[in-house]
Amino acid sequence: MKIFLITFACFLGMIFAMALGYIVKRRQIQGSCGGISALGMEKVCDCDTPCERRRAIQQKERQQP
Repeated sequence: MKIFLITFACFLGMIFAMALGYIVKRRQIQGSCGGISALGMEKVCDCDTPCERRRAIQQKERQQP
């Protein structure tokens, strides 16, 4: 039980430290740059045809020089 309480306290301390860092910096949480598009993949799903939203995005990308 003693080890559980020590581990639980460590986790709470880390969560508090992350929350404090977020509160102090006042920045929005953002994803990493790149993602699946950095791998050169056209779409995320494994469908045969992309959805309407994805087709619109692809068409906009083709139109930009």
